[in-house]
Amino acid sequence: MPTPIVNLKDHERAAQAVLSASAWSYFSGGAADEITLRRNLSGWQEWGLAPRVLQDLRGGHTRCNLIGKTWPFPLLVAPMALQRWAHTDGEAGMAMAAAAQQCGMVLSHQTSTPLQSVAPLILAEPERGPLWFQLYWQSDKAYLQDLLQQVEAAGYEALVLTVDAPVHGVRDRERREGLHLPTGIRAVHWPQAQADAPHCSFTTSSGLCAGVANAAPTWADVAWLRSASRLPILLKGITHPQDALQAARLQVAGVIVSNHGGRTLDTLPDTAHLLAPIAAAVREHNAATQHTLNILVDGGIRRGTDIFKALALGADAVLLGRPALFGLAHAGAQGVAHVLRLLRDEFEMTLALCGCANLQDIQRSHVAVLKQHDNAYAQGAQGPV
Repeated sequence: MPTPIVNLKDHERAAQAVLSASAWSYFSGGAADEITLRRNLSGWQEWGLAPRVLQDLRGGHTRCNLIGKTWPFPLLVAPMALQRWAHTDGEAGMAMAAAAQQCGMVLSHQTSTPLQSVAPLILAEPERGPLWFQLYWQSDKAYLQDLLQQVEAAGYEALVLTVDAPVHGVRDRERREGLHLPTGIRAVHWPQAQADAPHCSFTTSSGLCAGVANAAPTWADVAWLRSASRLPILLKGITHPQDALQAARLQVAGVIVSNHGGRTLDTLPDTAHLLAPIAAAVREHNAATQHTLNILVDGGIRRGTDIFKALALGADAVLLGRPALFGLAHAGAQGVAHVLRLLRDEFEMTLALCGCANLQDIQRSHVAVLKQHDNAYAQGAQGPV
């Protein structure tokens, strides 16, 4: 009798059983020694919960506000490349599952399904979450402008510019297995010249990483992107408070605290511990200006309690990456829907068990660092009676 799938770890085991060695190394692996990859998982466990009891939970809900609009649930599927390599349902299945579970979706620039085919699957759902498009900077601005026009025409509601991967990370597992894409699977909106070029190798080209780093985006490029598109912009890959404040000064809509799932630069801290100082800096900025900068976070989210902790530490919403992909890999759109449903149910239970009727009730005092044990827990748990 097969073991029932009751949590996200079960979905991961089921995905590994069906994916090729090459696909598994690509989707599950991290950079170098994968220290950051592991830290992302353990980081949330180092925060303990401090629930309040006998609170009034009548009329509770999970609605959240992101870039000026109210959404049903504070969870989006993170951008992930080449989803049709994991399952034939691909990005279409991911989109339908996200919409059905009232979650948002960020479509990857390296989608294996045309962006125009994905958008209607979410936009048609009345109780859906947000639909955003993730962008990797390209030095060819004519190409970028054409892509931006396609994104806007298809109905995407924001741009998510990835800022932490100007070059490829050192991924040992991928290098051992190689990248063996099945016939017909490719990044359909990716410039072919970029796809054919090496990520980083020893050549006679001038500059870091065979000259690839010469095209790395700068803050000036963020300003150009704001002028080139009417869509709100979020910066994904923020790990330092000063970068969050610079993003705020450029009037972007939000930042995503992310270390790229541990896939680019190893030994970065986990996002569970990067989040709080960034949120503190942003709160101070928001209080002093008329501009509200939204904060999202990804990396290592595996339980509804993790979502609750992220919101208590200052996030407005979270993004989920690999677990959604694992659900897709072994069970298509239905597998993704089950992953998202598990997290929704777990989060609502956590919300109620911590004495919160809605997201506005979640306070910093609901979490405390377990490493410092009794003293920190007592300090973190202080709050109004």
